[in-house]
Amino acid sequence: MTSPQLRTVLENQTIALAGVAQAARIVDQLSRTGTYPLEFLEASVHSLFSFDAPDVESVFGNVQGVRLGLQNLAAGLASGGDETSASMMRYLFAILHLERKFAGQTAMQQVVHSRLQHTQYKATHFASHVNDICHSVAAIYGDTLSQLSFRIKVTGSAQHLQNDNNADIIRALLLAGVRAAHLWRQLGGQRWRLALQRSAVRQTAATLSRELGAP
Repeated sequence: MTSPQLRTVLENQTIALAGVAQAARIVDQLSRTGTYPLEFLEASVHSLFSFDAPDVESVFGNVQGVRLGLQNLAAGLASGGDETSASMMRYLFAILHLERKFAGQTAMQQVVHSRLQHTQYKATHFASHVNDICHSVAAIYGDTLSQLSFRIKVTGSAQHLQNDNNADIIRALLLAGVRAAHLWRQLGGQRWRLALQRSAVRQTAATLSRELGAP
């Protein structure tokens, strides 16, 4: 596997965008089926506490932490994708849009950062399961980003969406998606450029996914 220090700009952008895709994919899966892949949920949620990561992949633990995102990003950017990929991409672009709204709210950013630092302490010392962390993160999202003029509409099964635990996980994932989108934009990612680089990003995501080997 390529050393993190030798990653290209496009590879780093793709890893960050895979973080968005992963959050989007799990939100879609959870809202429809009530299930989620614990390994990737944990990687996404814990990325919120990577305040001083040495490189992009370390935000998610390592590249394996966004394997699900890489696979779904490659599928979503392919022509003729299925309904699952299309739904994931809708959430991905909604998260990118929400991040742009959030980026203009300096005071809100400070509140989110401060509360995430507090939640990190609780997560480190008291939380026994990722669901406990999601409950705290969901409250942060509910008090801040959900108050913006643009809100992400999550669709799926009413049974699963009305479950309080699922709702907490979805809000935590949306915040994790915004965090990954912010990282992507810091690395030079832009929506108009993504349209031009669609094929290159898809190929990069597929290559990075293949490097990880079989699930």
